[in-house]
Amino acid sequence: MEIKPLGARILIETETAKERTASGLYVPQSAQEKTQIGKVVAIGEGTKDVKIDLEVGQNVMYDKYAGTSFKDGDKDYLILKYEDVIAIIN
Repeated sequence: MEIKPLGARILIETETAKERTASGLYVPQSAQEKTQIGKVVAIGEGTKDVKIDLEVGQNVMYDKYAGTSFKDGDKDYLILKYEDVIAIIN
């Protein structure tokens, strides 16, 4: 499936939470906290007021409750507004 975000929105492939802690304990999926890091997959064209300064492939951090999430196969995605991106991770 190919998805192109509209306006000042971006499509992010969310990072899956780790199932094991640093000490080796397993954490069930229901107890895991939602991650706030993902990889930019597609970018909208922006608007006349908002220029999007991101590139496909960059890792970003976003607001905790931002965007609309969906699943395609075994991958989790999130479409969110550009304003909800809070950092670029290098």
